[in-house]
Amino acid sequence: MARFKRVLLKLSGESLAAGSSHGIDPQRLSDYARQIKEAVSMGVQVAIVIGGGNIFRGLSGASKGFDRVKGDQMGMLATVINSLALSSALESEGVPNRVLTAIRMEPVGEFYSADKAIRLLNKGNVVILSGGTGNPFFTTDTGSSLRAIELKCDVMLKGTRVDGIYTADPEKDPKAVKFDTISFDEIYSRNLKVMDLTATTMCKENKMPLYVFNMDVYGNLGKVLQGDAIGTYVTL
Repeated sequence: MARFKRVLLKLSGESLAAGSSHGIDPQRLSDYARQIKEAVSMGVQVAIVIGGGNIFRGLSGASKGFDRVKGDQMGMLATVINSLALSSALESEGVPNRVLTAIRMEPVGEFYSADKAIRLLNKGNVVILSGGTGNPFFTTDTGSSLRAIELKCDVMLKGTRVDGIYTADPEKDPKAVKFDTISFDEIYSRNLKVMDLTATTMCKENKMPLYVFNMDVYGNLGKVLQGDAIGTYVTL
């Protein structure tokens, strides 16, 4: 039995590149699709937001001279590319899915509405939510928090390349200690960079629990859905 009925899965665009600095790694994409298929087979309704950092990140573009608004718009389009790639991979696995976009771009994807997304989820479709919030100055983490709340998800699952939240960056500090559970308030007080402040605040104020885990290890998504304690659960 799955621990959750409906989840918002946030995937990292950078993770899609696997060992490369950019682009989409076919094996990583296939691994993601097969894990999502397993989640659907468990009876879980899955909505997905995927970042675009493997193609273009608006904030880093702004630091190199891009106009911030145009840079963020380019980043939104990058998330659409990744969403289409994931959609294709899911189709190859026989998983029904739909790509919804926060900005109009039919026939690439359907324009997002919460009612439409919920109807699709209830019919057994994986719903891939692209284009962020449709506005500049908001990250895909914030977009994920917003969509999780709108779609009345049981939890927001943040799939990263580390296995949870630590006292410091475990890739830089070998003495960093992992949390099994932590509160949103403690994330604030420790100034931990789990998500941007807007996304964290939205989850806290709307009582949306967060679970951070390593999505790049095959099988971890299923373990999370079964209730295995392999990541960090952020409590209210």
